[in-house]
Amino acid sequence: MFRTIMPARGRPGRPAATAAALAAGLTLLVVTPSVAVARPTSSPGATPVVTRAALDPALVAGRGANVGFVEQEAENARTTGEIIGPDRSAYTLPAEASGRRAVRLTPGEYVEFVLPSAANGITVRYSIPDAPQGGGITAPLQVAANGKHVRTMTLTSQYSWLYNQYPFTNDPQAGLLHPDWWITECQCVPAATTPYPSITTPFRPTHFYDEQRLLLGRTYRAGDRIRLTAPPGSPAAWTVIDLLDSELVAPPRVRLLAANVLAFGADPTGRRDSADALDKAIAFARRTHLKVYLPPGTYQVNRHIIVDDVTIEGAGNWHTIIKGREVALPTPAPDGSVHTGVGFYGRDAADGGSRNVHLSGFAIEGDVRERIDTDQVNAIGGAMSDSTVDGLYLHHTKVGVWFDGPMRNVRVTNNIIVDQIADALNFHTGVTDSLVAHNFVRNTGDDGLAMWSEKTANARNTFDHNTVQSPTLANGIAIYGGTDTTVSHNLVADPVREGSGIHAGSRFGAEPFTGHLRITNNTTARAGTYELNWNIGLGAIWIFALDRSIDADIQVTGDAYLDNTYNAIMLVSDWPVKDLYSISNVKFRDIRVDGTGTSVVSARAAGSASFANVDARNVGAVGVNNCGSFHFTPAGSEFTLTDLGGNDGGWLAPWLLPNTITCDDRPPVSPPPPPAQW
Repeated sequence: MFRTIMPARGRPGRPAATAAALAAGLTLLVVTPSVAVARPTSSPGATPVVTRAALDPALVAGRGANVGFVEQEAENARTTGEIIGPDRSAYTLPAEASGRRAVRLTPGEYVEFVLPSAANGITVRYSIPDAPQGGGITAPLQVAANGKHVRTMTLTSQYSWLYNQYPFTNDPQAGLLHPDWWITECQCVPAATTPYPSITTPFRPTHFYDEQRLLLGRTYRAGDRIRLTAPPGSPAAWTVIDLLDSELVAPPRVRLLAANVLAFGADPTGRRDSADALDKAIAFARRTHLKVYLPPGTYQVNRHIIVDDVTIEGAGNWHTIIKGREVALPTPAPDGSVHTGVGFYGRDAADGGSRNVHLSGFAIEGDVRERIDTDQVNAIGGAMSDSTVDGLYLHHTKVGVWFDGPMRNVRVTNNIIVDQIADALNFHTGVTDSLVAHNFVRNTGDDGLAMWSEKTANARNTFDHNTVQSPTLANGIAIYGGTDTTVSHNLVADPVREGSGIHAGSRFGAEPFTGHLRITNNTTARAGTYELNWNIGLGAIWIFALDRSIDADIQVTGDAYLDNTYNAIMLVSDWPVKDLYSISNVKFRDIRVDGTGTSVVSARAAGSASFANVDARNVGAVGVNNCGSFHFTPAGSEFTLTDLGGNDGGWLAPWLLPNTITCDDRPPVSPPPPPAQW
């Protein structure tokens, strides 16, 4: 989603001076006082620690995506480097790391992982500094197995390090993009302030991390050691390693009876552009009712490939790579795009859309380094009804999958969507009867998974069993209006700022919520971020009435909210419309809250909610922060809570019911202990 600035109230937020120092040069990583630095004492033969979203897998069993790799956090491995974190302050390297901790290496230092299972491929999530003037640098990372050199990876920061206000810039020295916006750093509107405030640059650095995959050339066994070393003489003054994913990559898939793109002139070395060859193969396959097959290789494609009534299969997303450059257009396209790039697009919905498209088994590597909202530089786009997108790896595009409806019956499954400038996936405008399941998402620059009912409502869609980690802005999963929506069995962890784990919002001009919204059996971890413009903490689940009231049948059942930075549950209307819009009759049942920095429930709107079997422990402040509409009437708050029984932990005490005012606008934050088995 694109962002809109929200009217602010109250004190300014935390300054970004420390994070600015992180971005200022290549010679120093500044660690805030709240960031612990330690050296682990594990031995080379230590048992590997396997996690999911930096959690004990037992805490999230049955939730999130089924994936083919195993995650290991660098802070749990043997290292000669330093552990940075934990820290949840925006604009810091630990805050954007999985689990809010990582390992910092200087040249000559290493981190070593013990493989928990057989693997022949690894993914390294890392950060290295930006160039002083922006644009990124490259630096080597040596990979050794059992003490023997295997490969040297070339890391890059060309796809990370954004700065400033939305929609951000690659220039660390740029002045404010929107001097007419209120900013927390001076608690002012700079353009309306005399004298003009001094703003430290780089201003609000963010999006620090990238990831890279590597085939090791052979299969290593469980117990073998993979060492990552920042070599002496590296041009990167520091290399931060967040985690290692290891995987047993299957051999390439072969499809003999198919329209093989090599027969139509495609170049698997990537030296020549293969876009025209793909078009020819697709046309032939449609005439002959064959599938299109992309054998192992890297294929250069620098524009959209239009797909309709066709099946395109690769040899597997580790083996078949479609890679392209972002290309500036000589004149803007009718849709406002000023660039094009690699992507598979259905026909526009206005032209009838596409049908019966099936894409599987390949990677799309884009070249998007800046956010331009008018650009159609997404990996998958257009409209595709009765279609499937399965088993793709989508990397370095603006949005992994952006569907512009109306369209129906699309299945997006088993994909890995990482390092996007904006969303991982968005159902935009009239997408119906569709499913997004078992997708793994990490490091988006906006909402991880979103449904946006702009102008035409989405309906009867489901987000199920997905994992979303570390969106650097906004929410893990966001639903903007729509009818009969289900969000179930997902795992969301580590949103960084201005968003929540799960969000339902009447905003961005969306059609109203109607019918039901079922939010069921999800888990969030370390969610509920700092809202920069409001200067308050959000909830792990956040329901927001901005454009209209929310009065649909919303039922939140079976969720677990773990290690919440601020609140577990927040219901809020924006200050200018607090007397116009409300949030009514939301039902919470069978919820577990393990740790809050502030409250279990924060109500900042008129309306009501009911609670049954909502158990909470390790609550940082009062169980209910009930501000209502901030009128503080003698009759109590404008927000009513109903106790339906079984709410253990003492958080919903009788004196809080039904609408006792307990408003502490910005209570002190008490960091909760790590979550544990209930």
